[in-house]
Amino acid sequence: MKTLNKTFALLALVSSSAAFAATDFETLDVNDDGAISQSEASVDATLMSQFKELDTDGNGELSEEEFAKA
Repeated sequence: MKTLNKTFALLALVSSSAAFAATDFETLDVNDDGAISQSEASVDATLMSQFKELDTDGNGELSEEEFAKA
């Protein structure tokens, strides 16, 4: 039983880590227009908290170069 519980705990940890690792520019740029809008960024709370600072040109979206600074 202990092994089963440890296995489930490990699977949960790996699954959550994989979700965070998948947050890259291409994944977030859902419409493939070469920029991440605020709506696209809203799936990542950390990115949203930094969005205004990262949007250095103030156009309301993040270029790949701006995103790389996150």
